[in-house]
Amino acid sequence: MNVIAFNGSPRKKNWNTVTLLESALKGAAAAGAETELVNLYDLSFSGCISCFSCKKRNRKLDGVCAVNDDLTPVLERVRNADVLIVGTPVYYGAESAATRALLERLLFPYNNYSKDLKSQFPRVISTALIYTMNVGLEDVKNYGYEQHFNLTKTMLDRHFGPCELFLSVDTMQYSDYSKYESEKFDAEAKLKHHKEIFPQECEKAFDMGKRLVTNPA
Repeated sequence: MNVIAFNGSPRKKNWNTVTLLESALKGAAAAGAETELVNLYDLSFSGCISCFSCKKRNRKLDGVCAVNDDLTPVLERVRNADVLIVGTPVYYGAESAATRALLERLLFPYNNYSKDLKSQFPRVISTALIYTMNVGLEDVKNYGYEQHFNLTKTMLDRHFGPCELFLSVDTMQYSDYSKYESEKFDAEAKLKHHKEIFPQECEKAFDMGKRLVTNPA
């Protein structure tokens, strides 16, 4: 069993998104899987360039993006994955720029333009989306974030396999709120949430990683 996870946060150590991803991978490893974490901000790559090479009738392989950059070998490894996890912070209601670029390159080549919408991905695999965000759960609903999250979830469902949606809300942005503009936030409440709730979310991420391996699609 091979699990690959993508960290779409520029923060690569000890912060919200990567910590939850690492917890999920620990759970997968505990279930016997081989795991890999890819930090997208370590790579130099672009999103889709609309060349439509992946839609040409004379293409040699299905599901292959023609752009050649740091993401190319990673996308090849996805073809052999049994579980795919994408983690990202939420910036202005959507995934980080690097995560969006990944999703374009990852999803579009497998998007069959036939009427049956059958994916070009050769197998059905389990997937998961981890979103971390500063806002609370009520704001997620009020701002319409759920609609966007569910759309991305649907794309992973369609192209790869059943997707779990994991939301971590009210996250701590700064280690020291006194150094940054933060009047709209209750720093003490943020710290309390991080100390009391976030560890529980890490445990849930661990359980999710284990479950994705022990109950494959």
